[in-house]
Amino acid sequence: MTDTAPTARPIPGQVTLPDGRVELAPGTTPPSGPYANQDLLPVPVARRTWTTYNFSALWVGMAHNTASWTLASGLIAVGMDWKQAVFTIALANLIVLAPMLLTGHAGPKYGIPFPVFARASFGVRGANLPAVVRALVACGWFGIQTWIGGEAIYFLAGKLIGDGWRNAGHIGGHAWTMWLSFAVFWAIQVAIIHRGMETIRRFENWAAPFVLVGAFVMLWWMSGKAGGVGPLFDQPSRLGWGGDFWKLFWPSLMGMIGFWSTLSLNIPDFTRYGRSQRAQTWGQALGLPTTMTLFAFLSVLVTSGSQAVYGEPVWDPVQLAAKTDNPAGLLYALVTVLVATLSVNIAANLVSPAFDFSNVAPRKVSFRTGALITAVLAVLIFPWKLYSDPQGYIFTWLGLVGGLLGTVAGILVADYWLLRRTRLDLGDLYRPGGKYWYTGGWNWRAVVAFLAGGVLSLGGASLKPLTDGRPIPALAPLADYGWAVGLGTSLVLYLTLTLASGRRAAG
Repeated sequence: MTDTAPTARPIPGQVTLPDGRVELAPGTTPPSGPYANQDLLPVPVARRTWTTYNFSALWVGMAHNTASWTLASGLIAVGMDWKQAVFTIALANLIVLAPMLLTGHAGPKYGIPFPVFARASFGVRGANLPAVVRALVACGWFGIQTWIGGEAIYFLAGKLIGDGWRNAGHIGGHAWTMWLSFAVFWAIQVAIIHRGMETIRRFENWAAPFVLVGAFVMLWWMSGKAGGVGPLFDQPSRLGWGGDFWKLFWPSLMGMIGFWSTLSLNIPDFTRYGRSQRAQTWGQALGLPTTMTLFAFLSVLVTSGSQAVYGEPVWDPVQLAAKTDNPAGLLYALVTVLVATLSVNIAANLVSPAFDFSNVAPRKVSFRTGALITAVLAVLIFPWKLYSDPQGYIFTWLGLVGGLLGTVAGILVADYWLLRRTRLDLGDLYRPGGKYWYTGGWNWRAVVAFLAGGVLSLGGASLKPLTDGRPIPALAPLADYGWAVGLGTSLVLYLTLTLASGRRAAG
C-alpha cells in the first residue's frame, strides 16, 4: 500500500483534540506486532504534561555542560577572540533552532518518538537507517561526555587525595585511577536512566540552575586571578576580521550546528511529552539559543582569562578548575562538572539511542535495554581519542556529525511539513502493509536522498587527526558547509523524487 492523495477527512482509529493534538481513539486496541512495544507507542494526551519550564530547564541543563564549554573555549584556543567566538555560537544556535522546532512539532501533536516519526518518510523498516545512524552518533557523544565526567573525578579528586591518585600506574596510556573514574561515572548514568523518563525530567529541573551558578562562580574566580574583568576582554584575536577569520568561521559554524544537529532529529523523544505546541516552541526558543549564547560568553571570558593568567588558553574547564588549591572550591567544581555532564549526557545521549535501538527490534529491546546497549557501545568507540584536541573535536567529529545528520533532517522536514502538511496516520506507523510500508518496508526515495546528501556533505571532509586526506578531494569546496549541504540536498532531492514518481504523501 502506498501514499494517497492529500485529504482532510478524519483518519479512523485516532481523534484530534481542539488544540490540534492527536491520540488513538478511546476503545481502540493499541498497535501491536513486530513494530510496536510499550516504549514506542504514542503517549496518551493525559500523560503529555511537560510545560514551557520543563523544556526550558531541559535545554538549560543540556546547554550548560562541559562539552558546550569546550565548544566556545576551543574557538579561543584556535585563534578567535571572545566576540568572534560568541557570534559564531549564537548564530549557529539560531540556525539549528529552526529544524529543532519543525521536527519537534510531531512530538506533542502525535506523542511519538523520533524512530516512529521517521517511519513516515523512510518506511516502517527503513526508519532503522536514520535511527541507527543517530544512535551510533549518540554512542560517540555518550562516550565523550562520560570521559569528561570521569576526567573531572580523576583530576579534581587527585587534587584532594594527592599524588597517590594522580600518579597511579598507567594502563593503555592513562592512569588506572582515570579508568576507574570513567567506570564510576558510567555506572551512575546507567543507574539514573534505569529509573525512566520522569526521573530524568525531575533531575533536569534542579540541575539547570545549579550548573548556571557554577559557571558564574568560575567566571568570578578567573576574574579575580586575572586582576579584574578587563583582561578577560582584552585578549586579541589571532585572526582579525579578514580572510583568516572567515576561513575558520564557516567550518566552525557548521561544527557548532553539528553539536545540536543530533537533538534536531530526536527532539520528538522529548516533545512527545509536551502539554501543547506552545510549551515545546517557547520552551525550546527560550532555552536553546539564549542559554547556549550565555554559556558561550562565560566560557570565552574564562578561557581568555586563563590565557592572561597562565600564558596560554586552558580550553578544558576540568583542567582549569584543577589549578586551584582551595579544597572547597575543588569540591564545588567537581560536583558542578558532574551534575552538568550527567544532565546533558542522560538527556541528549541516552534517551534517543534507547528508543532508536528499541525500534530495531521492538519485541526484544526495551527502552532500558537500548540504553544499556548505548552505554556499552560508547566505551568501544574510544571516546578519549575523539576528545583529544580541539581541532579534531570541532572540525572532524562535529563536522562529520553535522553533515550526516543534516541529511536526515532535510528528509524529515520535507516529508512532514511540505508533503504531508503535518498529517499522520498513527495506526499505520506500526502496521506492515500500511501507507508507510512503501516497498518491503522501505522508501527508496528517502534512502537515495540520504545517500546523496551524505556523499556531498562528507565526501570532501578532512578526517584529520584521525587520518590524512579526504575521501573525495573534488568535493573539498563543500566540506566547510557540510550541515547546510546535507540538509539542502536531501530536502530538495526527496521532494523531487516523491513528486516525480506521481506520489504526494498524505497522512
